[in-house]
Amino acid sequence: MQRHRLPLSQLRAFEAAARHRSFKQAADELAVTPASISHQVRELEGWLGVALFERRTRRVVPTEAATTLYPVLREGFDAFAETLERLRERTAPASVTLSCTPAFASQWLLPRLADFHATHPDIDLRIHASEATLDLSRGACLAIRYGMGPYPEYEALELAADRIALVANPSLALAGIEDLQNVRHIDFDWYCPSLGLPTWASWCQAAGGVPSRLGPRLAFSDESHAIQAAIAGQGVALLGLTLVQDELARGVLAVPFGPSLPGLRYHLLRSRETRGNATLDRVAAWLKEAFATASAPVSGG
Repeated sequence: MQRHRLPLSQLRAFEAAARHRSFKQAADELAVTPASISHQVRELEGWLGVALFERRTRRVVPTEAATTLYPVLREGFDAFAETLERLRERTAPASVTLSCTPAFASQWLLPRLADFHATHPDIDLRIHASEATLDLSRGACLAIRYGMGPYPEYEALELAADRIALVANPSLALAGIEDLQNVRHIDFDWYCPSLGLPTWASWCQAAGGVPSRLGPRLAFSDESHAIQAAIAGQGVALLGLTLVQDELARGVLAVPFGPSLPGLRYHLLRSRETRGNATLDRVAAWLKEAFATASAPVSGG
């Protein structure tokens, strides 16, 4: 039998009707009317010369001929669908979700996205900016996390070690630790206070002295807002230098004096099940290179 003579639309209608054992449900699936399904099945029965269904009230019952034909069609249509989906995946843009904190997204990642899109135009990147962790086992996902590790449940790559320093707008003209009495000290809520990052007391002690008092406090729930307040000259802040390296390079922020203290480490995490995913490998390689080539700012003291 020549393939071009196969009644494909009638076979499709029959396969749906046999699978659902209902002309109505088959019609709903194929977005046609039940009468259309019934008509196409009758055409197929006429073409074959055998009955395929016993028509009963509110249901149809496949005949012996139908039970012979149905599994062949089901396997064939399933194979068509799987092959077509694989072909679509090859031509569709690859998609990756990158999870990170809102501050990292706005301060470090956003200024570098133009380079990412220029070098990886075929990858759709979705930024999941949240303090909440993302389930990395679902789909093509990566996460930037700030901590000391280890992360035994994931495949982890260390990207950079951070430093914490006193940062302020140069217009404040801060010269020494006693000047901290006259400016606001900007705080923000650490997403995990138990991380053991430097406090004002520990930084002042490392700086060689403790002022008789600190200026009034200005607090934010989000680190990026604290950074913007420091840029605007609203006070001084203890900040991770990684997130403000661009502002330090432009001169809108400076480290006026004092030491930089060890912060935490940036890690790139992924599910072990994604090992060998070429698209994730490309995004991971770009992040690694971007961290390596970023000019790390140096403390002024």
